[in-house]
Amino acid sequence: MQGPDTTRLVSARSGPGRRWRFRLLPADRGLGWTPYAWLVYLSFFLVYPLWARPSAAGWGLHAAVVFAFLLLYFRGFWLQGRRLLPIIVGIALLGAIAVPFNPGASCFFIYAAAFLGEAGRPRVVIPWLAVLVAFVGAEAWLLALPPHAWIPGVVFSIIIGGTNIHFAEAGRANARLRLEQERVEEMAKVAERERISRDLHDLLGHTLSVIVLKSELASKLADHDPARAIGEIRDVERISRDALTEVRRAVRGYRARGFSGELAAGQAALAAAGVHLAADVSAEPLPPAVETTFALVLRESLTNVVRHAHATTCRTSLDVSDAGARLVIEDDGVGGAVKEGSGLAGMRERLEQMGGALIVSSGSGLRVEATLPLSRGSSSAGVLRT
Repeated sequence: MQGPDTTRLVSARSGPGRRWRFRLLPADRGLGWTPYAWLVYLSFFLVYPLWARPSAAGWGLHAAVVFAFLLLYFRGFWLQGRRLLPIIVGIALLGAIAVPFNPGASCFFIYAAAFLGEAGRPRVVIPWLAVLVAFVGAEAWLLALPPHAWIPGVVFSIIIGGTNIHFAEAGRANARLRLEQERVEEMAKVAERERISRDLHDLLGHTLSVIVLKSELASKLADHDPARAIGEIRDVERISRDALTEVRRAVRGYRARGFSGELAAGQAALAAAGVHLAADVSAEPLPPAVETTFALVLRESLTNVVRHAHATTCRTSLDVSDAGARLVIEDDGVGGAVKEGSGLAGMRERLEQMGGALIVSSGSGLRVEATLPLSRGSSSAGVLRT
């Protein structure tokens, strides 16, 4: 027997029409019609008076017991936890009162035991089951009840009560597991949205800056150097197509352009802005995740140089050693106070997720230093200079 987590009475308001309707059971699709089917065991109590032919008072007593039981029985499906214990005690007392004059009343002990599963965790309700069984045994001993009046109550209370306690605990464990899975799924969705947000920021911020620069350059060249202006416009078209491809890759979570590709693209963008790029980059292969992260840091940093630095020279270095990899981008621009926007915050988040760090300092220009740990065995090798 299982009940929902509700304490409402067996009545409910239905709709705005202020009509009241009564329910014997809560609207729990998992419960369904089964509580009505379980009432079949009440027949053990109902059949006995047909054979014993009690007096009118006896019939009245039987009817009162059945009425009280049905009230407690259906009320029990609206309760859970410790609030269910009074229902269990009430049903057990009905059994204790009725079993001396009707051996079939031992079914009430079984009903009481069946509700124990929803009354609490096993460590709480198993002692209650033991007390119930002991209570039945004690009454049978004190009143010298025949075996058929108490043995079913003891045996089936243990079996059905223990089974319901087990399945109720399994249901609670499954519910906790579902909640944990939903929480993990929600965290994964948030992480994916943040990743797409960072990627789109990095991609579109860099690309749009280059498009703006080249468009402005083409506009200036249009009057006195139309051929070069056409070349710049073609670059804008190519960059736009590349950006569209990269946005699609970002949405799919796939980033193909490595560090060298970002360095070449950044060099072209800086050249369009009149900034010379000096690169001192280790040729030591990097793990894919490290290379991708450094590529995005390089892209964002060079985009900031194009947008804000007003620099003439930008220097980039990448060092690799056993301790880790370090990427530095610095310019000779205006520098100034560092305000960490979404770009720097995204870089810092990417690095910290991999155990790295980001240091941004400003003086005569801006200096960005990104570090990431590497597994032992990596070492610096050849150096690529441009």
